[in-house]
Amino acid sequence: MESKLFTPVTFGPLTLRNRTIRSAAFESMCPGNAPSDMLLDYHRSVAAGGIGMTTVAYAAVTQSGLSFDRQLWMRPEIIPGLRKLIDAIHAEGAAAGIQLGHCGNMSHKSICGCTPVGASSGFNLYSPTFVRGLRAGELPEMARAYGKAVNLAREAGFDAVEIHAGHGYLISQFLSPSTNHRKDEFGGSLENRMRFMDMVMDEVMKAAGSDMAVLVKMNMRDGFRGGMEIDETMQVAKRLECSGAHGLVLSGGFVSKAPMYVMRGEMPIRSMTHYMTCWWLKYGVRMAGRWMIPSVPFKEAYFLEDALKFRAELKMPLIYVGGLVSRAKIDEVLDNGFEAVQMARALLNEPGFVNRMRKEENARCSCRHSNYCIARMYSIEMACHQHLQEELPACLKKEIEKIEAKG
Repeated sequence: MESKLFTPVTFGPLTLRNRTIRSAAFESMCPGNAPSDMLLDYHRSVAAGGIGMTTVAYAAVTQSGLSFDRQLWMRPEIIPGLRKLIDAIHAEGAAAGIQLGHCGNMSHKSICGCTPVGASSGFNLYSPTFVRGLRAGELPEMARAYGKAVNLAREAGFDAVEIHAGHGYLISQFLSPSTNHRKDEFGGSLENRMRFMDMVMDEVMKAAGSDMAVLVKMNMRDGFRGGMEIDETMQVAKRLECSGAHGLVLSGGFVSKAPMYVMRGEMPIRSMTHYMTCWWLKYGVRMAGRWMIPSVPFKEAYFLEDALKFRAELKMPLIYVGGLVSRAKIDEVLDNGFEAVQMARALLNEPGFVNRMRKEENARCSCRHSNYCIARMYSIEMACHQHLQEELPACLKKEIEKIEAKG
């Protein structure tokens, strides 16, 4: 069977030159919540490496939606910087997408400028902070913030937006019975828990119009007991299909409850705390990190079994993400009916991986899943340990080697 990998694919009004997308893994390259030269250089390198579309990660639709101080915040002041970034991507022949979302309770007042808000009130151990549940009267304005962010993305020149409805962020917090304890019309039954997502998608599709592709990242499973499972998430997917979304990115996991279900493997706790500046957080995570962030075994294409169930039920375009590091497995995924694939760690390890796959049928990137890139990302920019300019301390080298030896 001839490979589909390097054939064009269409999502709504957008046609990509091939079926690869750089997934919206948080780069941590936006000091001051604005695009930087480092962000531009990274996405340009991925575009030059042959990707069909590269996705700028995790842009907050409001200041209250920020969970990192090096995260994009969509506002008019950053449009000139985004245009410069998009021009660089387009010059290399790739399309440019941006992920839009709100972190919900995954923040702290020192970052988002207010008491963090979520689907329900409570305490977030991972910040740590108290959280205020959003009032029903606040939800229409929050939904409109997503639409305004889509309009800003169009003004900047993006070809597509990806709405983040997974991983335990705000939309996901409304969807999941684990985080939605509301007693009003936005809580209880799945129909009620989908209401906020419906409001967001109405605003997004209205803002996107006929000239911007809309993708949605959603969970197939939350990844922990008491979270959403496929019986409910399949209904969420069908609702998104009815909303007019042009494609779904099928993922899973909760950053607050099952972070390694999202990424798989083991979190290098020593590497993670090495870059932290807050002393009490550094030592707290070092002592409790193994308990807070339990490992989940990595295997190539780890979401595929679940994703195939969605492929069997849905007619809309589906994008596979999760553990793709070889052309052989990518071809297998595409042959199973997925319209495109997303990758992140493989492209951080080798920005030119897509071009190499064009030349080598057996191409495989050299990422060994130590997750150093993610551990580092919480404090400074995401980077692969194999390509650092600075010398790693011996203790971090030892930790990485130990984790990679297990794989």
